[in-house]
Amino acid sequence: MPMVLRLWQEANAAPSHTDDARSLTRLIEHDPAALLLAEERGRVVGSVIAGWDGWRGSIYRLAVAPAHRRRGLGRQLLAAADARLQDSGAVRAHAIVIGTDALATSFWDASRWERQAERLRYVKG
Repeated sequence: MPMVLRLWQEANAAPSHTDDARSLTRLIEHDPAALLLAEERGRVVGSVIAGWDGWRGSIYRLAVAPAHRRRGLGRQLLAAADARLQDSGAVRAHAIVIGTDALATSFWDASRWERQAERLRYVKG
């Protein structure tokens, strides 16, 4: 777990109150296949969470270490997450993306995913 948390810090992923070992452990216990990791020489260099709730697939925490960007790793992680969700039965999926993160939004804008500007998101916690 510390390697994943370290990646998120290194990748400047917007921090949340669930960026801790306890929350990651809970995720793994609930759905072990949800956390997909890319490793190089024993070091975590990419991550994505692909969750399926029986209704819709959700993608969170797509992060790539700065030294490993611009090599297609983000696209590979997204493809793996998408495949995982489809294998689970998801026919619809959404991704949570920080709208003010230009690097993140440019990645998603270049993907085959559709930006839905007309939908709002409300959160609690």
